[in-house]
Amino acid sequence: MTRKIPRLLLMLVSLSVPLLAQLPSRPEAANEPLRPEWCKQLPRSGYATLGRVSTDSAWFEVYRIRPGVFAIYEPHQYEEVISYLITGSKRALLFDTGIGIGDMRALVSKLTNLPIEVLNSHTHVDHIGDDWQFDHILGVQSAYTQLNAQGASQEQVREMVLPERLCGNVPAGFDVQTHSIPAFKISHFVKDGDKIDLGDRRLEVLLTPGHTPDSLCLFDRKNKLLFTGDTFYPGPIFLYVPDTDVAAYTRSVERLAKLAPQLDLLLPSHNFPEAKPEMLVLLREAFQKTQSGSATSVANGDLREYKFDGFSLLMAK
Repeated sequence: MTRKIPRLLLMLVSLSVPLLAQLPSRPEAANEPLRPEWCKQLPRSGYATLGRVSTDSAWFEVYRIRPGVFAIYEPHQYEEVISYLITGSKRALLFDTGIGIGDMRALVSKLTNLPIEVLNSHTHVDHIGDDWQFDHILGVQSAYTQLNAQGASQEQVREMVLPERLCGNVPAGFDVQTHSIPAFKISHFVKDGDKIDLGDRRLEVLLTPGHTPDSLCLFDRKNKLLFTGDTFYPGPIFLYVPDTDVAAYTRSVERLAKLAPQLDLLLPSHNFPEAKPEMLVLLREAFQKTQSGSATSVANGDLREYKFDGFSLLMAK
């Protein structure tokens, strides 16, 4: 998925379970705009204002966003994926494991010595790349999730490591010709409203289907933080992929927009790890305009792009 001003989210077709079983893990890639010039946009200026954590990783950059909250950024691949390590006094939760190019397990083991559980914001391959490295994985009980937990072949993910999608070098030992996503096993299922107690920090699971059937957000109510996954991020939100259910996305955006007064910060999963809560209200309004026909758009390849302040919506013509 890419949120570059390349990033992806959802659109037009509601999926049935039989159809899901026929889909590769990232079917939207075939229509995704290629922007070879994206690397020239880096480094994003906002990162200079964040507290960077020194690591020996040549692939990941780590930033401390709040006490106990680390943003793990992958700036060398077009998706600019951001995973989050969230720590409490007893446990840590890794929200997504990235694209699978860097060694996520080695990195987080140096950031905390707490037991680590994994929960994916959704199971597109750019968020589950290193799930296989972990023993304790939480997930949504759905056919879609179980399908993607089978991993992805080299053929399914080869476009992720095209030269146009990489900025700089891949880590030593990584082979772009054989890259694939290994299968992983979900050890515990979560449902809407579940609380994940890390010790002195409780995270509430909010199921927000739309981008994918298994999309979810994490609400840290005490600290007024919302981890939005791909339901919102700064950049083009892709609303044309087969995984997407527009009606479900409408309901999810409405739900999140109502939370805005209770929030201090949004933590998206692409491009930049901070956004203002009012962006959820703007997202709701923008999406409503595209659905009512009152928004204007410009051509972006074989797609239409609706541009708004701080993000855009990419949809099929």
